[in-house]
Amino acid sequence: MKLKTNRSAAKRFKATGTGKVKRNKAYRRHLLSSKTTKRKRNYRKSTLVDSANIAGVKQMLPYL
Repeated sequence: MKLKTNRSAAKRFKATGTGKVKRNKAYRRHLLSSKTTKRKRNYRKSTLVDSANIAGVKQMLPYL
């Protein structure tokens, strides 16, 4: 049986070449005037999904 991919998760996560899962950072949508330029600049960078959350992401994205 085919498994369905969670489409919202598919738009948020990408696999790296080595099989790790990449994500974008949160806290960059609003209330930005109180945050420093350095902090906002760091929110632009992508990061890896934590090991505690990998299982949940893999379940949502069976073909990742």
